[in-house]
Amino acid sequence: MIGRRGERSADEEVRDTEEKRRANPGLTTRFVHDVAPNDTAFHPRRAKQGGGRKRKLIAVYRVCLTTIYACGLRLMEGARLQVPDVDGERKLLHIHGKGGKDRYVPLPDGTLTLLREHWRTCRNPLWLFPTGTRSHVAPLNDPAVGHISRASLQSAFARAVKQSGVRKRAHVHTLRHSYATHLLEAGVNLRLIQEYLGHTSPRTTSIYTHLTREIRDAALSPINHLMARP
Repeated sequence: MIGRRGERSADEEVRDTEEKRRANPGLTTRFVHDVAPNDTAFHPRRAKQGGGRKRKLIAVYRVCLTTIYACGLRLMEGARLQVPDVDGERKLLHIHGKGGKDRYVPLPDGTLTLLREHWRTCRNPLWLFPTGTRSHVAPLNDPAVGHISRASLQSAFARAVKQSGVRKRAHVHTLRHSYATHLLEAGVNLRLIQEYLGHTSPRTTSIYTHLTREIRDAALSPINHLMARP
């Protein structure tokens, strides 16, 4: 089982992925089972015809941020997702969490479809969200490229917030907070939310009960004001 993944080299990550595939050859195929076998992989020359590498990188950020919200992930949990982490058959995502604590979270149908469509555009054998560096510009299907970085994902989110016109302060971690709050408001059991978020203590998760109460209390004032009108 993978522990502190930031300390592992790229070679170790590749070897670990190959071991996963040998141990469970159906794991990856369940994720990409609907990808046509005659589809061509990403190539720099074709990228110019289809919008280029920049467009593909923008898509990487969009899909990664969507997955972070849809599954309640921490930033680097999302950035470091690997192809074998997706169990398309059981619709689960294997998360290598903080402090080496692994967990499984539900993978919504729409997010699974989005991940499959995204994977077709790069076909990286290891990373779900690959990107090169300025010193290593390579096709996104090259196993040597790494996963997207914390800084680049934060910058992409900041640009998206600015373009949306939202004036409230928001960070990538806000997506995780929103996930938990929305589940709680929908009536999902707090213990289950704790498990999905990977919280060790229920105290950490209980903060969301206060957040939802604040939201409801804030809504009471304008409702009372409306009802007081003649």
